[in-house]
Amino acid sequence: MNTLLHALAGDAEISLLLSDEAQIAAMLAVERALAEASADCGWIGDDAAAAVAAAVEEFAPDWDGLAAGMAQDGVVVPALVRQLRARVVEPHRVALHKGATSQDIIDTALMLQLVGVFDVFEERLSGLLGKLDGLAETAGGRELMAHTRMQMALPTSWGAKLASWREPLQRHLRALGAMRRTLLVVQLGGPVGDRGSFEGRGDAIAAALARRLDLGLAPPWQATRDPIVGLGNLLALISGSMGKIGADIALLAQNEVAAVRLEGGGGSSAMAHKSNPVNAEVLVALARANAGLAGTLQQAMVHEYERSGAAWTLEWLTLPQMVVNTGASLRLGLALLDQLELL
Repeated sequence: MNTLLHALAGDAEISLLLSDEAQIAAMLAVERALAEASADCGWIGDDAAAAVAAAVEEFAPDWDGLAAGMAQDGVVVPALVRQLRARVVEPHRVALHKGATSQDIIDTALMLQLVGVFDVFEERLSGLLGKLDGLAETAGGRELMAHTRMQMALPTSWGAKLASWREPLQRHLRALGAMRRTLLVVQLGGPVGDRGSFEGRGDAIAAALARRLDLGLAPPWQATRDPIVGLGNLLALISGSMGKIGADIALLAQNEVAAVRLEGGGGSSAMAHKSNPVNAEVLVALARANAGLAGTLQQAMVHEYERSGAAWTLEWLTLPQMVVNTGASLRLGLALLDQLELL
């Protein structure tokens, strides 16, 4: 997303959590925790784990080298491991990345990044619920003309309207909490996803890795991507609910309806009298964008055999944009409710 569009429809806080720097930092944390978990289980020595940890602490990536490796290998981990291994003192270099494959590191690192994303989403959803509760307390009893099929229907109340906005957001907040337990788990399967490369210690190392990273424990899931697609579906639901709020507010703010007023609306280059409902409009656009991306992400469930480079790459092209779109929806929703005056 270019800089100007990002100012309108992006999210700097979420983008930072998904940045290259954040991803590499998460991968390094996984490599360190894997070495320490392997030492916990007696597969490598404590001195080897300490050597890996020391290398991680002092590591500064060669970004050009990582980019070249990504273009060559389709994943960044081989280049990252080569750079990091060069900093591990001998004879302990063999302990780095032992038994693991690139997908173990990338998927587990993604879970670490999503922990921060979930924190932001939950905070913003709670903020939105608080603002809606405040509006309901001050104006819930006021009469509001309902519309069905874009036509005036019967009088209702602002309390009913606000409840229709609030209840889906409350459900999404609960769903995020539940998803923390089912999605935010380690991926550790080794080259073909059966933990055979860990010589009988795979389950124990996975459990120790989960403890060290404060993630959940799960069987290898490298080719079963329904949890990732489930996250995408939830992101589409969150942004869709925000789009509903945006559509309602844009319509209620029409001059002919005049049920709400928006402070600080967008201006026009040709019509000085206008105050455009920009934040409400962007909420609708983001909802529709994520609805389309959710369908694309669904196709990433189709993995050939034990790993698909095509399906995995499709996730990288789709999921981060959905996460940013959802963050932007929540950010703009908070700003929109601050603009909102019920008439």
